[in-house]
Amino acid sequence: MMDNKYLVEVQNLQQYFPVAGGKLFEKKVVKAVDNVSFGIKRGETLGLVGESGCGKTTTGRTLLRLYEPTSGKIFFDGEDITKVNMLPYRQKMQIVFQDPYASLDPRMTVGDIIGEAIDIHHLASSKKDRQDQIISVLSTVGLNSEHANRYPHEFSGGQRQRVGIARALAVNPQFIVCDEPVSALDVSIQAQVVNMFEQLQEEMGLTYLFIAHDLSIVKHISNRIGVMYLGKMVELADSYELTFHSVHPYTKSLISAIPIADPETSRKSKRIVLEGDVPSPVNPPSGCRFRTRCPYADELCAAEEPEWKEVSSGHYAACHHLDKVN
Repeated sequence: MMDNKYLVEVQNLQQYFPVAGGKLFEKKVVKAVDNVSFGIKRGETLGLVGESGCGKTTTGRTLLRLYEPTSGKIFFDGEDITKVNMLPYRQKMQIVFQDPYASLDPRMTVGDIIGEAIDIHHLASSKKDRQDQIISVLSTVGLNSEHANRYPHEFSGGQRQRVGIARALAVNPQFIVCDEPVSALDVSIQAQVVNMFEQLQEEMGLTYLFIAHDLSIVKHISNRIGVMYLGKMVELADSYELTFHSVHPYTKSLISAIPIADPETSRKSKRIVLEGDVPSPVNPPSGCRFRTRCPYADELCAAEEPEWKEVSSGHYAACHHLDKVN
């Protein structure tokens, strides 16, 4: 048993995928998630950011055991769920996928898509009860009872994502992994969906892992934010602290890229542009993964992996040169 300060916790999570190719008998792996640890408190939103391919989505999916972890431990409400049968936990832990076009079955009506989860977990006592639950959850996400008989292709992207959210809410979960839930939507719709997530959290006491590559959205919705780079967590702090007092050079670069609405301030603020491309996760750099793009890197960074340590209360980072950077 763990302490129940966190609803969800991962310790030293690793997710390696085998890769075809290479020499005979040589086993190559993609280290998609490499030794990541964090906890999410009840009722809070932990944002997870980083550029494409850094392992955010894999972390979220492995946490729900949609992928079996290579190693590490996953705890839910103090229980170790790394090796258990997940069916009872599926009701408590849900996911909203990134692409509302791909994640809904085109041959099923919206009512059946939402009803499927209710059936699997035997949550309805009768046909009428099932129908009432479907209509109730549709109204929660801003859709009405007529929408239940339609098919996914009859909806706009924003409405489809609402159906995806309704499907996750149908089983009354405690924890939802939001996997880039707004990145496939128009900017005008993004704000509506993010506000809806916040409203649902207040009403239903939900806990979120909110994955995105757009720091301005994550900053708005999250209590704390973790930053990932090439399978590693490089910094974790609460939202305000990370935005205004980040210590890792990669985080500083991400924050400098957030657009500022005020032209005066925007002119004065300096963009930190990173050199080079993200290295391949099949063959990551030795020592610190970020060193090939870091202006402060030296021999120490190549030789040793930086230690994940607490810089100030609740603020963690992994960098050899925090004194130089700040």
